[in-house]
Amino acid sequence: MSVNPIDLSHYGLHPTEIIHNATPARLYEFAITGGHAVIAASGALATRSGDKTGRSPKDKRIVDHPDSSGDIWWGDINIRLTERSFAINRQRAIDYLNTRDQIFVFDGFAGWDPKHRLKVRVIAESAYHALFMHNMLIRPTDQQLAEFGEPDVVILNAGSFPANPYTAQMTSTTSIDLSIEQGEFVILGTQYAGEMKKGVFTVMNYLMPKRGVLSMHCSANQTDAGDLTLFFGLSGTGKTTLSTDPARQLIGDDEHCWTDDGVFNIEGGCYAKVIHLSQESEPEIFNAIRYGSVLENVVFDETTHEVNYDDASITENTRVAYPIDFIENAKIPCVGPHPKNIIFLTCDAFGVLPPVSKLSTEQAMYHFISGYTAKTAGTEMNIDEPVATFSACFGAAFLVWHPAKYAELLAEQIRKHGANTWLVNTGWAGGPYGVGKRMSLKHTRSIIDAIHSGELADGETRTDPMFGLEVPVSCSGVPSEILWPKDLWADGESYDGSARRLADLFRNNFKQFESGASDAICGAGPTA
Repeated sequence: MSVNPIDLSHYGLHPTEIIHNATPARLYEFAITGGHAVIAASGALATRSGDKTGRSPKDKRIVDHPDSSGDIWWGDINIRLTERSFAINRQRAIDYLNTRDQIFVFDGFAGWDPKHRLKVRVIAESAYHALFMHNMLIRPTDQQLAEFGEPDVVILNAGSFPANPYTAQMTSTTSIDLSIEQGEFVILGTQYAGEMKKGVFTVMNYLMPKRGVLSMHCSANQTDAGDLTLFFGLSGTGKTTLSTDPARQLIGDDEHCWTDDGVFNIEGGCYAKVIHLSQESEPEIFNAIRYGSVLENVVFDETTHEVNYDDASITENTRVAYPIDFIENAKIPCVGPHPKNIIFLTCDAFGVLPPVSKLSTEQAMYHFISGYTAKTAGTEMNIDEPVATFSACFGAAFLVWHPAKYAELLAEQIRKHGANTWLVNTGWAGGPYGVGKRMSLKHTRSIIDAIHSGELADGETRTDPMFGLEVPVSCSGVPSEILWPKDLWADGESYDGSARRLADLFRNNFKQFESGASDAICGAGPTA
């Protein structure tokens, strides 16, 4: 750690003390003595993010600037902000940070491929935020830090100070604002650390496609021999569980890019959910929670500091951030070859989709743009039916371009490198939620193993009449009747009705993308 080694005056910052790239030990000390955290029994730093225990997507804004305005997919996800309002919020953050006796600065990299990595500077009032980004960004060597120079992206985190809701385009006291042209993020009114992580991802999602590089919200692992797989999936589909495999090396758990050279992880760490975590269920993640990790919003015993991972009284979104090398079988550096297999994970609570199906390139683009999963409805409305959820490219909240841009890049890479694409359903079989049963993890793991071995790529298939999916007839370790969903339903007509409803939901959702998608993509969805 060094004090005042860098000049921040060109940002308008003049703090008494600048703590620059402090070691985890020093950041622990600052966080604990400041009364903002404790050391959990595992050795991890346990802290809380205040009132906001998750992201605030409705408060995220992008400056509408002539140089980038035509590139951006404007709407409910990318909401316009004037340059004037950005300047007001930026000055508000600077003024607040200047009232602090000390501020924390962390300089690191986004992207393990030196050809494409960005230099990121985090400026924050909180040691907790500095440690979080120390874990989530790629940590520079001493030489790299000495030669760091001016960053490509700056995060000004004044999260404990509110935005002024009377500023134009503000809807609350929380604001997360990006100026692409200035390369700056301004955070007001939220201390949730995930805003910084996803802010960096948003920048990568804009810059990488401009270079012809596909940025992806997915996990990745590979064998020692270099057989790499990408896993896409929304929350609850099993992405983290299925990609964390002791028999394979972990490239990364959440954010990657696919270039002409292969795949690289954007991040230097992992940000995993820990609700209901146990050593038995997910030993790799459990064992990564140790000195240097940051536990966020967990409940712990005030005397022993033992964490109760089943306690969701603060939030269901309890988290841990740790450097990726805390995972025993992580591959360092986090780069790999072109993927052999791409797996789209969905949790279909309608009980309609097969547990595994092989996709054509056009179907891959359609299902990538759709980003389907389903959640069970809330009991407060007395509804027992599943609720469909669609998130374009399995990460709509972080896209900047139209989803078709990412889908075209994906298709180009699939065609160029011959990757097989699969739709794997980890949801319900034998009926919808409340009637059928959740797919067993044992069977899903057998399916993943059969994909990796090449068994399913070479095996016989039959075509689903409504969705046009090619469904394997057999799979080692999986009873054949499970592979064809209708066979498990007690009433075939009920299955057909549920399938028609799901098909209609797919078609209705895709209407918003038709103008930006080719006829081949539009025709790759449900046919009946």
